[in-house]
Amino acid sequence: MSDGERFTCEQENLLDSWTERTVQWIREHVQAAGCEGTVLGLSGGLDSAVAAALCARATPGQVLGVILPCQSPAEDVEDAELTADALAVQRIEIPLDGPFASLVSLLPQDGTSGTMALANVKPRLRMIVLYYMASLRNSLVVGTGNRDEIHLGYFTKHGDGGADLFPLAHLVKAQVVRVAEYLGVPQKIIARPPSAGLWPGQTDEEELGLRYDDIDRYLLEGTAEPGVAERIQSMHRRTAHKRSTPPTPPFRLADDAV
Repeated sequence: MSDGERFTCEQENLLDSWTERTVQWIREHVQAAGCEGTVLGLSGGLDSAVAAALCARATPGQVLGVILPCQSPAEDVEDAELTADALAVQRIEIPLDGPFASLVSLLPQDGTSGTMALANVKPRLRMIVLYYMASLRNSLVVGTGNRDEIHLGYFTKHGDGGADLFPLAHLVKAQVVRVAEYLGVPQKIIARPPSAGLWPGQTDEEELGLRYDDIDRYLLEGTAEPGVAERIQSMHRRTAHKRSTPPTPPFRLADDAV
């Protein structure tokens, strides 16, 4: 399908404008930090591909896509490589299976109740590596979270929720798809079922118990079936701490009290 078939002229103008402003926004933040480029994790999924495409425009020649398999399917690595090659982004692969296994062997186990705790170790290990590479390259770490994920708290605190910039933060999932098509992300990546890759066969919608179409509609229009709305509202309330900086006491030690 051609760009002309995908978008009306008005829609394409909106995408032009949004892309230009977002690319400039990334560039300005990189420059303000005294940095030279951008670093991001390439999972093989849609969001990381769109973020990489934007970075490629904002800091051309100074983008590093880091592929960080950790008990990951081979297809994830292949799709991450496909993304990097299609967008002409420099890439490096750093397998984390060994470090993950070594760390897990040192941690106390609690049967099945620890499954999510262990799964969250993976994105936290990945963020360690991303910040290491960013430090080596005098770059900012770019996060890939979209509006749906951020609103629901569907990310790992201090894992994929830890980054310097989140350029997709105001895009719902359907909008990420539109931007991906506009930016020339490979169709195979666009068609992939969204997954955080926390365990084999995991998909976002199954874990969330929600469809992205329903989340999008709720965020854009404020409408949803009662059960869907309640679940979205509940997840948003329970994960408020993920979207805030750590709280500090609202009082000080008075000088005259010492």
